[in-house]
Amino acid sequence: MRILILSDIHANLTALEAVLTHAGEFDSLWCLGDLVGYGPDPNECVETIRSLPNLTCLIGNHDAAVIDQMDAATFNPEARLSIEWTLQQLTQENLTYLSQLPNRIVVENATLVHGSPRSPTFEYLLDTHLATINFAYFETPFCFVGHTHLPAQYLLANGQGHASLIIPQPNQVMRLAARSIINPGSVGQPRDRDPRAAYAIFETQNNSWDYRRIPYDIQAVQKRMKAHKLPERHIQRLVAGW
Repeated sequence: MRILILSDIHANLTALEAVLTHAGEFDSLWCLGDLVGYGPDPNECVETIRSLPNLTCLIGNHDAAVIDQMDAATFNPEARLSIEWTLQQLTQENLTYLSQLPNRIVVENATLVHGSPRSPTFEYLLDTHLATINFAYFETPFCFVGHTHLPAQYLLANGQGHASLIIPQPNQVMRLAARSIINPGSVGQPRDRDPRAAYAIFETQNNSWDYRRIPYDIQAVQKRMKAHKLPERHIQRLVAGW
């Protein structure tokens, strides 16, 4: 199976459409959460994802915040403003859809979460120490995560007591070894100093991982964000990918 893996779309329809066009045909889509937050297109992104065939979709922390499953006070002030604005925009149908999303699912040979297998919605896997701890919380060969907006693979090889970190290179296909935690990066809010939208194609037949970056019209997104008076910091960070 050819599986398109997306995470952290963050209401950026322009980036999402660029990814879907670039990805081509796929058998299934695994979306790792945070459909909304930060960006200017929350309804459009939820509706686009909902319309795609063979979809498995998880809830992210920003999704949880707009449906009151997470206290918005835990976010920084600018993120709270974005959450409050998003809540005012979302239709009841899309709010209901977000409220029904699971925070963890096992499909094929993989565990899917937004944050980490230990804390599926909230924990950030930002170092090998936390990654090592989290290997005890899933049993499948692979675990796919989002949340950090940073593409990464954490590998716990046989006989090793501590996970190693691999930073994947864009547009290079790699074979995934069993017992890996893999992050495809962010579609709509990259944080690795590369502003291009990130996504990956996972081939289950040979466990290959095709990590990709694709440019999109950032200025068009910024223009919509300014029109909605969304936080300036969120507008500017799109250009530099931080």
